[in-house]
Amino acid sequence: MHSASCPRTRSERPRLRVDVATTATQIAQAQRLRFQVFTEEFGARLDSPVPGLDLDTFDPHCDHLVVTDVHSGSVVATTRLLSDAGARAVGRFYSETEFDLSGFKAHAGRVLEIGRTCVHPAFRSGATLSLLWSGIAAYVLEHDYDQLIGCGSIPVNDGGATAWAITERLLASHRVEDALTVSPRRPLPRPARIPAHAGLPPLIKAYMRLGARIGGEPCHDPDFGCADLFIILRIEALAARYSRHFLKREHAE
Repeated sequence: MHSASCPRTRSERPRLRVDVATTATQIAQAQRLRFQVFTEEFGARLDSPVPGLDLDTFDPHCDHLVVTDVHSGSVVATTRLLSDAGARAVGRFYSETEFDLSGFKAHAGRVLEIGRTCVHPAFRSGATLSLLWSGIAAYVLEHDYDQLIGCGSIPVNDGGATAWAITERLLASHRVEDALTVSPRRPLPRPARIPAHAGLPPLIKAYMRLGARIGGEPCHDPDFGCADLFIILRIEALAARYSRHFLKREHAE
C-alpha cells in the first residue's frame, strides 16, 4: 500500500508515517504497544505466549498497520487487518469469538476486519487517528473490499449502564438491516438504570462519522473489561468528506 505522512510545515519534516509493517521488528513493536495499552494501561487479561507482547493465533494471518514516529522510529499507533481469506485460514474472524456472524457473512461480500486498534498515550490526538484511518483507506482501495468490520469497545466499570445508553442511541440511529444483524455470544446484562445521554468513545465516534452502523446488542468481553459492539462500514457508504480527503488522495499518490 502507499504510505502517508502528516503534512509538512515550513520548518520541519513530517513526524508521523503510516505503513503496513514489513518486518518482524515492526510487528513486534506493534504487539508491544498493544500489550502496553491493553494490559498495562487498561488491565486486560491477555493469554500471550510471549511476555510483554500481545500475540495471538490471529496475528500471523493479519497485516499490521503501524503509525511510526519518524524521528525515533517508534510505533505509536497500530491496528491489525484480517481479510476474509485470512479468516478462512485461521478458521474465523476475531469478531466471531464474540458474535454469531452467520447472517452477516451470507450477505457481506468481501470483508476486512479491523482489530486491536490502539494509540500510545503521548500521541492520542485527532491527527494520529486520522493518519491511521488514511492508511486503512489506502489498504481498502488497493484490495477492493466491500465491508469493514470490527468491535467497538466501551468500558463497563459502571456496570454496563453507559454501554447500554450508547447501544440504545446507536440502535435508534445507526442499526443495520435485519439480514445483517448479529447476536452476542455473551450478552451484556442490562442494568436497571440507563443514563439518558452518553458520549461515544473516540474510535466508535470515528466509525459513525464515516457512515458505519452497528449489528445489534453488545457482547461482554471479560478479558478486556469492556462491552463490544459489532460495527459494519460499507465501503460505498463512506462519508463524502472522508472519501474525498483520504481515498482520492491516496489513489492519486
